[in-house]
Amino acid sequence: MDLRVLNYFMTVAREKTISRAAETLYLSQPALSKQLKELEAELGVQLFIRGNREITLTEEGTYLVNRGKEILSLVETTTANLKKNDIIGGDITIGGGETQAFQFISRILNVLLEQYPEINVHLYSGNADDIKEKIDKGLLDFGLVIDPVEKQKYDYLPLPLSDRWGILINDGHPLACKTQITSADLVDQPLLISSQSLVDNQLADWLGGNLSNYNVVGTYNLLYNASVLVKYGQAIALCIDGIINTKNLGLTFIPFAPPLTANTSVIWKKNGTFSNVARLFFNELVHSASQENR
Repeated sequence: MDLRVLNYFMTVAREKTISRAAETLYLSQPALSKQLKELEAELGVQLFIRGNREITLTEEGTYLVNRGKEILSLVETTTANLKKNDIIGGDITIGGGETQAFQFISRILNVLLEQYPEINVHLYSGNADDIKEKIDKGLLDFGLVIDPVEKQKYDYLPLPLSDRWGILINDGHPLACKTQITSADLVDQPLLISSQSLVDNQLADWLGGNLSNYNVVGTYNLLYNASVLVKYGQAIALCIDGIINTKNLGLTFIPFAPPLTANTSVIWKKNGTFSNVARLFFNELVHSASQENR
């Protein structure tokens, strides 16, 4: 598939009509229509249906739009990094889960941005499953993940930092007066838990049994929206500390007892090739981690 033709299709999908897309691309309508028909013939699928006013994407067309965004983004990043190979510049893409350990990453990035103004940083927030998927597709250079997470298929660097688990509740909740939370405190309470795979097992171990023995009313992948639900109701979010600044928000974080902690790691594609910017970040990451360990 020609990247030029893929861009034609993406423009049509965005503009909703052949005529507007043709104007944007500085092509004639017949020429653009011909290119799209040849693309459909090459792929063996129908990508859209022409309506009276606008086109409608088929299921295959929607799939190509979603993958096309990833493909063109990857091409753009690769091109930018290669063009700037003679200087320290270009793009670096880093994804991260919600953890205070991102402050460690931020300090490194701020140093690089100050020293090398040609660097562009692109950040993505998501849980470990999201991060791994984007690394697999080449859309992220590095990912910051919170254990437990399977890392065997990646190269990774454990960070000398850990997060502590506990609960997030509103200040009016009956448990808000406690300084620590035990598993017995959570029996029959409406719980919100992380949707990240493998976290269920860790929490179930701490709770002393199967999660089905508890009243799990929902899941979240990022904590902010869950915290709003917690603020205005009786639900309790099981989460790690420091993600939500609870000061003056009517929310309280209470740690687990006995303590439950989670380690953090930076992962990247195994045997991957770094751009000059990614290599610079990696070297600073290793140096900072070793300094932190001393």
